[in-house]
Amino acid sequence: MYIADQWKDYEIIDTGDGDKLERWGDVVLRRPDPQIIWPVDTKVKDWQKADAHYHRSSSGGGNWQFNKALPESWTIQYGELRFQIRPTNFKHTGLFPEQAVNWSWMMDKIRQAGRPIRVLNLFAYTGGATVAAAAAGAEVCHVDAAKGMVQWAKENIRLSGLEDRPVRFITDDVFKFVQREQRRGKQYDAIIMDPPSYGRGPGGEMWKLEQSLYPFLESCQSILSDNPLFMLINSYTTGLSPTVLHNMLHLTIGQRHKGKISSGEIGLPITRSGLHLPCGILGRWESM
Repeated sequence: MYIADQWKDYEIIDTGDGDKLERWGDVVLRRPDPQIIWPVDTKVKDWQKADAHYHRSSSGGGNWQFNKALPESWTIQYGELRFQIRPTNFKHTGLFPEQAVNWSWMMDKIRQAGRPIRVLNLFAYTGGATVAAAAAGAEVCHVDAAKGMVQWAKENIRLSGLEDRPVRFITDDVFKFVQREQRRGKQYDAIIMDPPSYGRGPGGEMWKLEQSLYPFLESCQSILSDNPLFMLINSYTTGLSPTVLHNMLHLTIGQRHKGKISSGEIGLPITRSGLHLPCGILGRWESM
């Protein structure tokens, strides 16, 4: 398991009864997580300190219960990177802190490349990887179908003091964007993607990971440069094995370029118990 254990502004304080107690800077949130199927230790008083608690509804969705007045948003830091945090109506906060293991990895790869690197970040959400790649000196193209997420990513770039970096923001269906880049003859040295289990593009385009991911990976091969640096796939799809991502990378980029493929779970440390909470999977191809 790849553990994101270098955080100072974030921690999982405790877990139990389907919830995790998290510290985001100075704010403590209680949010649901379906993988937490063990009980809460009722002797632990930290659970009473939650500033806000997201209650999931049996009919879908849910709502926040605020136990104290909170700012609409606030900023946390990971090394030199800064991110805006804001509780949303769907329990999320705009950042997946476990992805810090990928930010550190890609920053090292970009800085050690010794050449200009062009990065394409697909399904890019609020731009954690975009900020990391830009901070490391890469030229970045950030693509997401949701206009609000693209605006949030721009704010994260601003908070990190990277407005002068070559970052292009695109609101579009990623499959169509890749096809257009192919026709334009555009190429990238690194591709990052965080595909959803299900999704819908701005024009009503449907995405289902089991049916769409492999042909999408095949399509992406046409816009890789002749000397690619890395390809990264993240997934939060329930039941999908890291080996599946390993196999897909082997059958696509691995057939065209020599390099190393690795895959595994991503996790976060739980302070009180010393255990690790699984938070998704990754697959990486990197040049040797």
